[in-house]
Amino acid sequence: MNVIFSAVFILSLLAMLFIAPDQLLPSLLGGAESSAKMALTLFCIYAVWMGLSRLAEKSGLSKTAAKALKPLSKKLFKTENEAALENLAMNLSCNLLGIGGAATPYAVKAVNELEKDKNSFAQKLLFVINATSIQILPTTVITLRAGAGSTSAFDIFVPSLICTCISTGLGVLLYVITGKFSKKPFKRGKAAK
Repeated sequence: MNVIFSAVFILSLLAMLFIAPDQLLPSLLGGAESSAKMALTLFCIYAVWMGLSRLAEKSGLSKTAAKALKPLSKKLFKTENEAALENLAMNLSCNLLGIGGAATPYAVKAVNELEKDKNSFAQKLLFVINATSIQILPTTVITLRAGAGSTSAFDIFVPSLICTCISTGLGVLLYVITGKFSKKPFKRGKAAK
């Protein structure tokens, strides 16, 4: 993928040199400025949400959320591991709030706990759910839209909810169906013999 992006960048650079050489440097600097602004905005979003997640963890709110989501998590992920269930609950709640960056550390902790139990079903299902993640409130996208000057940053709410519900439902359904009917396990990209 890096080769493709590098090739596109070099070809675009060469085309710009011939078509509008006077716009080359301003375009490069403008792109760098935009990416720095976006990176800083994302950093601030994640800093706030990671702080709130840590506060929820310290105050016991995460354990309360884990208890509330425990029956669903037990049934969905087929695990009894308390530490895994707590991290799964926090991961799911962060994803529901649209802060995938804050959800990632909890997913890593959950996968480590599930690894101890050799629960590959739950690990793979967690990957599918994180890749599609239902977002009740897409806070990251809303914040980015507001930061970019959108007058209606919340317009993304309903389409995001519909799309993420469909993608997560379909992803989980396909994973469960293919898991039930798959006779041969897959190993690192190749079918096992």
